[in-house]
Amino acid sequence: MAGRSRSGDRDDGVTVSFGAKFARSDQFKAVFREGMALVEAAATYLDGDGRKEARKLRPPHSLAYATESMRLTTRLMQLASWLLIRRAVSEGELTPEQAIEEQRKIKLPVTGTDQPTRELGALPPRLRELIAQSVKLQERVIRLDQMLGYKQLPPSGDADRPLESQLSRLRAAFGPDAD
Repeated sequence: MAGRSRSGDRDDGVTVSFGAKFARSDQFKAVFREGMALVEAAATYLDGDGRKEARKLRPPHSLAYATESMRLTTRLMQLASWLLIRRAVSEGELTPEQAIEEQRKIKLPVTGTDQPTRELGALPPRLRELIAQSVKLQERVIRLDQMLGYKQLPPSGDADRPLESQLSRLRAAFGPDAD
């Protein structure tokens, strides 16, 4: 059975990247739509009803609102960037190497480390709802990022240590056993 693997599938020597295949999947498209819709919903709220609700708050709740709305915006921009990079690679707009460079700019936290303030209960319900949705989406994206094997590379600037720079890239591409 030339050209076939033991499972009967065609074996033409072409390796298919799970990450690239996933980025074209219906599951990714659903996460992408959800993420972009959440960005839009948060922007609409923060520019409209959220401003009105924030004016009614007294210190320290007004400070908690400002802090949490900024954290929400930052979290959503990081998530949107991650989603846009994945989509750009799947559509051929970015190479995987370019995506790794862009990935350096995104700081996804370790799961569970990005917790809201203690004043969360005093914040308007819609803001709390958006925060909860964004944290849930962030946890999904972090799991996807880990599953897809995307790793943060150290910052550029290893010109005086070119071997270490190349080893870092190998580790990022093939895992810690690439040495």
